[in-house]
Amino acid sequence: MSTITVTSRGHSCITFQRDGATLVIDPGAFSDPAALDGADAVLITHEHWDHLQVEPLVAALGAGAELQVWAPQDVVTKLGEAGADTGRVHAATPGESFEAAGFHVQALGGRHATIHPDMTPLPNVAYLVEGAVLHPGDSLTPPPDDVALRVLLAPVSAPWLKLSEAIDYVRAVAAPLTVPIHDAILSDVGKDVVDGMMGGGFAGATEYRRLAPGEPLEVAAT
Repeated sequence: MSTITVTSRGHSCITFQRDGATLVIDPGAFSDPAALDGADAVLITHEHWDHLQVEPLVAALGAGAELQVWAPQDVVTKLGEAGADTGRVHAATPGESFEAAGFHVQALGGRHATIHPDMTPLPNVAYLVEGAVLHPGDSLTPPPDDVALRVLLAPVSAPWLKLSEAIDYVRAVAAPLTVPIHDAILSDVGKDVVDGMMGGGFAGATEYRRLAPGEPLEVAAT
């Protein structure tokens, strides 16, 4: 059993490191601009700007000859139109698995949560990394039934999300550890309110732990 280092880079951006390799998920507008530095692979859940910054990602692809990117097909198309090397940008299809920077990744879900009935939901791919950590992007995608999830990265604040829905999601997944993400639009007071409810028993038996930007978490992979 190996150990992976999971680090928050702000909002929904998370890095995974093991054996000198770095995998990055959702380096968007609210995350650390340095999150792409040294990345070997990048996963994008969907095209919203707080999860994807096209120009920095295309620049990173140009600067790093080995960097590979996986994303929904609409994002693949957008990156290609912006000049990305399409040979290193791959469509992530829900139901499929692949290796990214040495990490085993399962693509899940497929649909962004509904923001408003008048808005057509975008494609959104959730990523299960090493069978241990689930990043749902802008969705409430559960892990597969046969997965012994260790960490749920749970969105806690968004135009498409109520706190009660976040609580129900965390309860339903029932991971041993829940780490809040997607919280850049919350003030410090707002984060305290969310953390107080999530960590105060409303979220069920899960351990609830906020990671400060740059704070690492060691997770045993399956």
